[in-house]
Amino acid sequence: MQVMSRQISAKLVAAAAAAAVVFAAGSALAAYGQPVDWQLGFQQSVTPVMDYIAWFHDLLLWIITGITLFVLALLGIVVVKFNAKANPVPSKTTHNTFLEVAWTVIPVLILGIIVVPSFRLLFLQLNTPEAELTIKATGKQWFWSYTYPDNGKFEFDSLMIPTKDLKPDQPRLLAVDNEMVVPVNKIVRVQVIGADVIHAFAVPSFGIKIDAIPGRLNETWFKATREGVYYGQCSELCGKDHAFMPIAVRVVSDQAFTAWVAEAKKKFANSETPVNQVASASPAGN
Repeated sequence: MQVMSRQISAKLVAAAAAAAVVFAAGSALAAYGQPVDWQLGFQQSVTPVMDYIAWFHDLLLWIITGITLFVLALLGIVVVKFNAKANPVPSKTTHNTFLEVAWTVIPVLILGIIVVPSFRLLFLQLNTPEAELTIKATGKQWFWSYTYPDNGKFEFDSLMIPTKDLKPDQPRLLAVDNEMVVPVNKIVRVQVIGADVIHAFAVPSFGIKIDAIPGRLNETWFKATREGVYYGQCSELCGKDHAFMPIAVRVVSDQAFTAWVAEAKKKFANSETPVNQVASASPAGN
């Protein structure tokens, strides 16, 4: 029995160690703005907007949990105290002024607690501060094109890299051949439009998600506070290859961004990517 107990203990310790390794690896990967195995919460935030979204989410979670536990307690009291055996003669009471005031005032107070940070978040998301860089993102079937009007108006297409061509550090279905590059700690305005059907530009770590609609120019903004590569995807059902038009944003230092712009002006001066080069095969076939 002692030997068996030791074996079980050893297995539990090994399982705990493995879980710790998985958690640590997941935390490390989360810093790169991509989903990880067994992830439960949001991707790691790197913008003020996403920080606020995460805080507001946690606030609502506490409120919802409290309401759920309160209702569960009331149901338990009703089941125990007011069943036919415990209370064979039901009460004839039809009105209770205190209860009627309470169940009106308390929900109003709860909504008042929620509405203030909710409006603040909407204001933060929808009111773009004075931008230090503007990028136009055009959704196409099925890839993204980026234009830098502040840096010479060069444009390039960003296509998903097929699985067979991925490098070891590139995530499947998220890595692209040409990443959007932005400087760290700069306010970036992203103007979004669709060239054919409705798409949606979304990067979870930035807390941004906005529709790309043909004939209408929408805009959003972000300020990435840490260097790295952050991934997103089209979040609108736009056609058969909807799942294969990822977004990759590389956040770099000011010096690296200046060097990249100089190189991009030459690289994308007259480049055109034919539509038939889009990676449109299924994941298994890539």
